[in-house]
Amino acid sequence: VAVVQAIREVCGVEAQIKWPNDVLLEGKKLVGILTEMSAEFGHINYLVCGTGINVCVPKEMVPEDLRASAISIADVTGGKVDRVALLARVLDCMELYYQEACQNGFGAVFDQWRKYSITLGKQVKVIAPDKTYVGTAVDIDSMGALQVRKEDGTVETVLAGDVSIRPARGKGKYA
Repeated sequence: VAVVQAIREVCGVEAQIKWPNDVLLEGKKLVGILTEMSAEFGHINYLVCGTGINVCVPKEMVPEDLRASAISIADVTGGKVDRVALLARVLDCMELYYQEACQNGFGAVFDQWRKYSITLGKQVKVIAPDKTYVGTAVDIDSMGALQVRKEDGTVETVLAGDVSIRPARGKGKYA
């Protein structure tokens, strides 16, 4: 949420979140976020969050097999991006949302996540370790899990796995 807000404010582009942690611009991957956590029951020892933002990488420097699915901010703005201003705003937003979560819980953060979501309301294909199914992403719950209404009307909670947003082809089947 902090990264999307900063990109929107500093660069003036409509970045969106693909659940759970990708940021897309014009339907292409702009940001990748990876986390690593060490925890024990009821206690987090540490959490490391790595964020890669494709700011100004020229298309010709992107591996050919990724060009169709990746984008940089400069591809859309057509000009130079102030990386220092962007980084400063990302860090400011992270601090603001961290303080908000510490003081009031994650409600406001989740509200913004829903607002910036490109996943909600879309037909998705969920590829989980034990099953694969198609449904509509209907919400992000208070734990950050994706709620998907399957074709039979039941709602599944997606905690992990791969969620693809793909337009249906033919009679509702995915390629």
